[in-house]
This record gives sequence, C-alpha cells and structure tokens, in this order.
Amino acid sequence: MYFHHLHFYVRDVAFWRDWFICKLCFEAVAAASAAHEVLVQGAIEIRLSEGSKDSENSEDSEAATYLHKHPPGLVDVGLATDCFEATLQRAIAAGATLVTPVSINDQGQRECQIQGWADLRHTLVEVSPVWVAAHLAGHQNTGHQNTGHQNTGHQNTGHRHIEDWLCAVDHVVLNVPQGELAAAVDWYQAVFGLVRGQHFDITTAHSGLRSQVLMHPEGTLQMPINEPTSANSQIQEFLNHNRGAGIQHVALRSEQATRAIAHFRQRGLDLISVPTTYYDGLHQRPDCPIPNTSAASRQQLLLDWAPGGQQGMLLQTFTKPIFSEPTFFFEIIERSLYQEAGQTKRAQGFGEGNFQALFEAIERAQAARGGVFN
Repeated sequence: MYFHHLHFYVRDVAFWRDWFICKLCFEAVAAASAAHEVLVQGAIEIRLSEGSKDSENSEDSEAATYLHKHPPGLVDVGLATDCFEATLQRAIAAGATLVTPVSINDQGQRECQIQGWADLRHTLVEVSPVWVAAHLAGHQNTGHQNTGHQNTGHQNTGHRHIEDWLCAVDHVVLNVPQGELAAAVDWYQAVFGLVRGQHFDITTAHSGLRSQVLMHPEGTLQMPINEPTSANSQIQEFLNHNRGAGIQHVALRSEQATRAIAHFRQRGLDLISVPTTYYDGLHQRPDCPIPNTSAASRQQLLLDWAPGGQQGMLLQTFTKPIFSEPTFFFEIIERSLYQEAGQTKRAQGFGEGNFQALFEAIERAQAARGGVFN
C-alpha cells in the first residue's frame, strides 16, 4: 500500500492552486475530469475541491457539507494498492463503510472511497506493478528534472521541465481525541493491514501527547496517530479548531532539504522558528555525523540521527499552519542515505531527538495565538 493522492477541501480553489504553485513549486496538470484541480511534483499528487451546495458536481457538494462542519483541510488520503480485490475484501470484512461503490476512474483503474476515522476518507485506487515501480522511483528521486508525470494519468499543461524540490509523501499524521488512540490504531490495523512501528510519549514543560506510528508491511505508507495527554496540548488545540479528529500534517520528502527550504523561503513560505541554542546543543552530542551545521542553522532545519551517527541523518522543518485556523501544516523532511554492509540504506525514524525542540517551537506559536499554559 502506498500514498496515491492528498485531496484538500478548501474555500477558494484558484487561490490554493496558486499557493501550491508559488510557495511549494507544484505544477498544475490537466485532469481528465473537471471534478477537481490537480497539482503534481515528483510522486506527490495534490487534489483541490471547493464547497458549493448548488453545484451538480458531487465532490463540490461533499466539500460544502464538510466545510460547513470543519475548517479547510486534508479530507481524503488516497491509498494505492496493486492488490485491490484482497485489500477491499479485507476492509469490508473488518467492518469498513464504503462511501462510494467500486467504479472505474479516468485512468481505467478500479477505485472506491472508504470512510476513515471520524470524517476522514480514503479513496482506494487500484494500480499496476508499473505504477508501483514508477512510484518507488519517485520515492528514491535524487533531484533530477521532472519530465512529465505520465504515470499518474495526467499531463502537464505547460509541457515544461521543472526541478522537483519535493519527491514523495513521507508520512501523514492523524490527530484523534484523548482516549481514542488505541481504537484508531486497532481500526487501521484491521481495515488496511497496517502494523505498529515506533511509539512515543512526549512531554514538554507545558503539555504532552502520545503517538503510535503505523505502517504497511509491503509498501511505503506510514501514518502516525496522535492523541493529547493534556488539556492545553497543541494536539488538543488542533482538535478544538478542527472540530474533531483530522489530519494535522503531511511530511513531504526532499532529497535536498537545505536548498529546497532556502528556495521556499525566497518564495514566501512561512516556517517555524528554531532558536540558535538548539544548534549549540547538537554539538554536545558526541556522535554528530556532520562537523558543520551552519547551512542547516541558516535555514533553521532540525537535525537528528540514530545513536552512533552511522545510520544517516534526518533533516526536518515545518511550515506554520497554512489555513486561517491553527490546524493543518506541512513538514519538509530529508532522509539521508548511508552505507551498511555494502548496501545503500535510507535514514529511518521520525526525528524523535527533535521532538523537544519541535514541540517547544509549536508551543511558542501557540502562545503567540493566545494559548494559555497552566
């Protein structure tokens, strides 16, 4: 199982299409259907729909219903599989609800929409082994030129070659109310066959959260699920503003995070601030794999690595919430390559060494919005 697309419901599609193009260098493509706008970069596909109850387009009507209850956000996390029949039957047997029946999409693939946790949805899309190979190639992209996205079924509108600053969806994070984490984890395990990965209990001076990572054993899909452990947690703030569970952030993979972030900053992307003391602390770790952190410091990237410093490095940063309410944001992440036993491998994990700095940075932004810590 793999990430297929990310479908946002927004109030002004034209504005957000231009935002993704301007701020994150996505490219608009001509979709076979006018049901939604489509933007691509590397192996990432973004879809945008806006709410209109009067529209004959069912997606617009669904978006209007959603936006009446929630602020704009990521509503449908599309999932791709080359084992469609077995995956669908497993989901149905586990009690999943089909929102839409199985149909044939514009690319001749079977798909259907499954009700996810709370108001989240998952469009299950059948893909071929050729699609999987192309998707994995995008996941392993090393910054080459983008030559057309032919494997998504869309065509570039401008027929131009652009540099892919971002190459793949790394992980998607779901926030649920306190007390729902175990049930949500069990549901995704039963319905989609995900397995448990790392587990985190994070506590700062002001708040806390609990997180369980889920992943697919035969694919690249990774989905951490968070619940708050304090009433003033940033997870609880999200739940309050989102008016329920939902996707808090998506991590987009880059193979050149330092250059990408510098480029995005020039284009006006708003990112969190990291104090200079964070970089002083890095050099106190004896196994720091790089002697000079000045480039990362200039772009305020968080750095993390496994003990010993021999298993690659993670570089991470986070945008500020992109919508008017403090809900959804993006993470930019680079997983460096390293050699082990003659094999090339990629750094794993989720930057657990960065959690303290990350959540303190988010709490500073939370406090600036008027958040009160007891």
